[in-house]
Order: sequence, then structure tokens, then C-alpha cells
Amino acid sequence: MITTLFLTGCGNPTVLDAFAPGNELVVITRNGPTTYYLGANEPAGLEYELFYAFADSQDMTLRIKIASTIEEVFDTLARGEAHIAAAGLTQSTARDQVFTSTKPYLAQHPVVVYKAGQFRPRGVEDLTGLDIVIMQGSHHRTRLSMLSEMDPDVTYRVLETAQSSAVLSEIEADQADVAVLDSGEFSMQQRLYPRVAKAFQLKETLNTVWYLGLDARAPAWQAKINEFLDSAAADGRLTDLEDRYFGSDANTSRIELFTFQRAVEKTLPKWRSLIESVAQEFRLDWQLLAAIAYQESHWDPMAKSPTGVRGMMMLTRPTAREVGVKNRLDAEQSLRGGARFLRNLLRRLPNDIEQPDRTWMALAAYNVGMAHLEEARRLTEGHGGDPHLWQDVRKHLPDLQNPDIYPHLRHGFARGREAVTYVDNIRHYQATLALQDIPSQTISQRLNLDDLTAKASDLLNWTPLSL
Repeated sequence: MITTLFLTGCGNPTVLDAFAPGNELVVITRNGPTTYYLGANEPAGLEYELFYAFADSQDMTLRIKIASTIEEVFDTLARGEAHIAAAGLTQSTARDQVFTSTKPYLAQHPVVVYKAGQFRPRGVEDLTGLDIVIMQGSHHRTRLSMLSEMDPDVTYRVLETAQSSAVLSEIEADQADVAVLDSGEFSMQQRLYPRVAKAFQLKETLNTVWYLGLDARAPAWQAKINEFLDSAAADGRLTDLEDRYFGSDANTSRIELFTFQRAVEKTLPKWRSLIESVAQEFRLDWQLLAAIAYQESHWDPMAKSPTGVRGMMMLTRPTAREVGVKNRLDAEQSLRGGARFLRNLLRRLPNDIEQPDRTWMALAAYNVGMAHLEEARRLTEGHGGDPHLWQDVRKHLPDLQNPDIYPHLRHGFARGREAVTYVDNIRHYQATLALQDIPSQTISQRLNLDDLTAKASDLLNWTPLSL
């Protein structure tokens, strides 16, 4: 198994190792949800998983460099500071004239996107007079330049960023009318910008490739990479990565209260005694532990996500190892592992964070990782908020995916909005369980949903925790 040595910016030129066991593979990429980012417990991103697997196949160690623009990606490659540029790069004639490309591993299409509810262009003829934005270094600039030559009223702006999220932010904030992106990039990012929709798709096929530098050994390296890509295509790894990162969103954080009520009636009775027992062992409110388990898996011990987390508490392999869980599909082991992990997070938080804020922040760290939570707390303090109060930190967690902010953070991109939704959902489920556990009512009793929603909302402000 390979080891990632360190992550750094582009620095002084290095002498690149040959592709051989024990040598170092240097990759230049971008920080972002489709390329490379630090997840809650380990790095993630389609590009990361692919070049990590390639390094593993060569028994090489891995060093990752991060570029802030696509131009910087290619500058780094041209200076001989990286073996491979793997940054969601589209193959083009201009790039192929300078650098060596691998065979394509992903096919996409250019899409024009707009803000739902605003004017929707139906084709290129509708782009006249619109404010169009693209990211710096985008290959879409060539097509737009051609359109501008044919029709001077077709104009566009180039944002000084390598992050497609910055482009989508412009649309969502009504600072631009439309943008042009790769289809895969958009399908991934739309989960974070649900108000941005596809206006139309261009017919052109875009091939995503890796590029190699000007080293004389590049053709030999290309052959090894192509052999790996052929293998990954044959055994389904490429298809799996595409489905996981560009497929439909499996996020269930907005389950309606009615669905939760049905689960309380039909599923919870089977697991309640076990949840109560584990919660007592780790000195947690059983309703809190039950709420986390529902948010994670809907109380399904066999649950599995597209990203490979499994079990009642949806533990990753690294987390399972950390908390001593040998079988993630064993409900008791999973619950105990999740409870122990939450306890560890509670202990790691600064002592001056009081309850209930301490629990809400631990839950956020459970979802997004402690390192990202601490960056959100620093951002909160920097903006005059109180980093000890969840409501203040909650406002700044979404900044972790703000393209104007996260490139400057040590740990880069994180799904801060999802962490906020994650905590909000758990608080809601816990409060609802507390309400339904009143002795005069039984678990199976169906309550008026409007009354339940109002009462649960009130409970969110004072629900006591046994921590």
C-alpha cells in the first residue's frame, strides 16, 4: 500500500523519479469536490482516487501538489515539477501540441447553466447579450471566442479561479446570467448549488485525460498509465468512480417528518433496546444516538453508501479501525464504534465549549472532520463571531465550500453546507424522539404532524443531553 508523503504548493523544480517501485510519484491537481479535497477522515475526489490507485499499482509513494489555476497546473508540468497533471483536464489540440496526454478516461459535454426562474437560453442563438462566465484556463474559451467573432454581442468574462464552484456562485448570486461548464463537473456541483440548472447541452464530446510533462521519459510513462486505465475500465473501477462522483445524489438529510414517523413506528422498536444499552455505556442520550443512526442509515445495519461507508453508523474503514470495529455490518459493533467516535470528538473539543453547543460541534466534526470544524471556528472568530457558540459557527461552515475562501484554507474544500444540514436533521430527530417518549404516549402512536413539527421546533432550543 502506498503512502501519501505530503501536500504542498508548487515550489522549486525537482528531479522526477522513474516509474518504479519505491520511487515517488508527483501529481499536480486542483482542490475541489471533483478533483481532490480532504474529507472527514481521508482525502477524496475522483481524480485523487484514480491517481492514488495508479501510484498503488506501481508501488510508488505519492506526493500531491495543488495549483490555484489551470494555467498553474500546466506551468508546473512544463517546469518538470510533476509527473502527471490530473485536474479534470479536457483534451485539446493546443494542449496536445505541447504535452503528452493519456488515453481518455471520462467523456463529458459542455453545458450552459443558468439560475432557475431567470431567463433560460435554449441554444447558442439565445446567448446574445447575456453575461457569460467561465473559469480561468477553461477550454470553453475557444468556443466562446469563435461565437464572439461571429456575433460581437456574445461576450464572456473569465473568472480568475480554477474552481467551477466560483462560476456557479456567480450564477446563484445573480452576478452573471449563464456559465459554461463540463457536464460531469456540473452534475457534481449542482448538489451544492441546487438553484443553478442546465439550460442546454452542446453536442461536442469532451475527453478528460491526464497530461504528462516535457520529460523524455513521458512516452514510457504514458504507456504505463494507459495500461492502468485500460485495466480500470475493464474491471469497472472507472464506471464506479463516475457513478459515485457524478451520479445521482444519495443524500437523505431532508427526509420528511412523515417518513421519520413511519420509521419510528416500524423500525426503531427492533433496535431501541440496543441503542439504549450502547448509549448508557458511553454516557450519551439514547435519543441522540438514535437520531445519529437514523440520519446515517435509517437504522439499517446493512446500509452502504456509494462512497463505501457501511453499517448502522456508516463508518469509514479508517474510522472503524480507529474505534476497534472489526465488522461494520454488525449493528452492535457499529453503534458502539459510532458512540466511541463521537465521545472522542467531544473530548477533543476545547474545554471552554459548553453544552449543548459542544454536542452540535462534535456532530459537525463527525460529518466533516475535526480539522474542517476548527477552520470554521477560526473563520467565525475572524468575522467577530463566538467560536464557542454553535449558531455562530453554523453560519460560517458553508464558507468551507466558498470558492473565494476555501483555496486559502490549510485543509481546503469541505462540504460545510452538508455538515450544517446534518446537525440540523439530527437535532430535529432527537427532539422528535424526546417528544414521542413522553410516558403518556407510545412509540407507535401517530401524532398530528403539524403539532409535532411545532413542538419539535420548540424542543430544539432546550432538549437536555446526558453528556
